[in-house]
Amino acid sequence: MVIEAIPSAIGFVYGLIMVGVIAWLWYSGRWKQKIGWGLLVISVLLGFLIFAPMMPYQFEQLIFGHEQAQESPLIFSVLGLVVFIILVLVFGRFFCGYICPVGSVQEIAYHAPFRKISVHQKTAFKLFRAAFVVLFLILAFTLSISILSVFGIRDFFYLVPTAGAALFIIILLIATKLYRPFCRLFCPVGFLFSLVAWKSVFKIRRTPACINCRKCECVCPADEAGRDDRKAECYLCGRCRDVCPVKGANRYGREHIQEPRIREK
Repeated sequence: MVIEAIPSAIGFVYGLIMVGVIAWLWYSGRWKQKIGWGLLVISVLLGFLIFAPMMPYQFEQLIFGHEQAQESPLIFSVLGLVVFIILVLVFGRFFCGYICPVGSVQEIAYHAPFRKISVHQKTAFKLFRAAFVVLFLILAFTLSISILSVFGIRDFFYLVPTAGAALFIIILLIATKLYRPFCRLFCPVGFLFSLVAWKSVFKIRRTPACINCRKCECVCPADEAGRDDRKAECYLCGRCRDVCPVKGANRYGREHIQEPRIREK
């Protein structure tokens, strides 16, 4: 289904623009969940149409020294990765949350009406992914073997019926019950982004309006809604804000917020 004639650079431009747009919508109080749903659908469609912006796969190509989509020098791939790392450092993980087709299709799967598995083992998840990334790099640089390719991301979005594509479908089935299993356990780009996301300038923070009801902590699928959580694994899904009984208690913004900015309806 992927249309090779469409430049994959469109995905990069889409990602750059949408990170800025989404951040502005969140900060200004204009963000709505229906906007998020629209972006998730668009991102998944781009995955099937142009196979971009497919950061996990493109990172794999970068590690193995392949020219991204055989059309751009590797230096552009490196610069693109650096740009998105900077965007995460400033605005948080909007790319993972709404723009990456791999993350978006998992987010959509999690909305399936099935009983969810709540796993409060955030540290264990981080350690497992770190170990996987280390193994991925060792095998890549010593034996030129990519264990990431086993997941069949390319085959899935190219609609090629392979064992790898079947494995990714299994991951999506797991994602209907467990939040973003590929992102949180295997994705090397997610690992890189998490290293800087905890220091993001803008993130969801509790304001003085918070009444400590902890409803946000109960609904957060990534276990990142606690007052002292670093938000390294926050995908800005908005569930914490949706469930909050006090408007403005959970606000996307900078540190040391004195008064929550609430948009008048």
